[in-house]
Amino acid sequence: MDNITSPIHFNRAKLCGQVLTEPVPSHVNHGESFFRFFLSVPRLSGQCDELPVIVSRQRLEQAPVRAGDTVSLAGQLRSFNNKSASGPRLVLSVFARQLVLCPESSPLNVIRLCGTVCKTPTFRRTPLGREICDVILAVNRRYERADYLPCIAWGAIAEKTAALPVGSPLALEGRIQSRSYTKVLAEGSCQRTAYEVSVMHPLDPEELTIELL
Repeated sequence: MDNITSPIHFNRAKLCGQVLTEPVPSHVNHGESFFRFFLSVPRLSGQCDELPVIVSRQRLEQAPVRAGDTVSLAGQLRSFNNKSASGPRLVLSVFARQLVLCPESSPLNVIRLCGTVCKTPTFRRTPLGREICDVILAVNRRYERADYLPCIAWGAIAEKTAALPVGSPLALEGRIQSRSYTKVLAEGSCQRTAYEVSVMHPLDPEELTIELL
């Protein structure tokens, strides 16, 4: 996908939950080591979203976390184009810029995004008639790179989102959710997990402009 330009690009996520797995090495970039762990954040329904988190060795040394710890983090939702033959094509993870141990904190899962609609939205209805719209939001970041983030809207927001042409700016607030599904392959079926942004409500881009100041 080509990099897409829009007036405002914004990507801020705040999470608080319980660490599910011990941090393990993920990759090395420009000589800096990064680690990966999963964070469980409960929804109001009681179901939990299990989200992959990437954090630098430096941040991890400042806040050494272990499985079972409650942590708060702030960062960005990022995408990686998986060019290998296996696994999902678009890999999402939360890149933690701040990481703090906070055993007394309440669960939190909030993301604010502003970018550009980069693919024609897909509108459909559930068997019960509820409106759903899937949209891919391109959000630029430094070094001429962009994150391509799948978002899902419901109800009246879905109808409005479905009407947006490719290239339209879109600002929103929501939560990052995990969803299990069955992938059918030539050699059989397997369970996979998808990550996406569940849109809670649209935002005025001016709100994000103020937040950037």
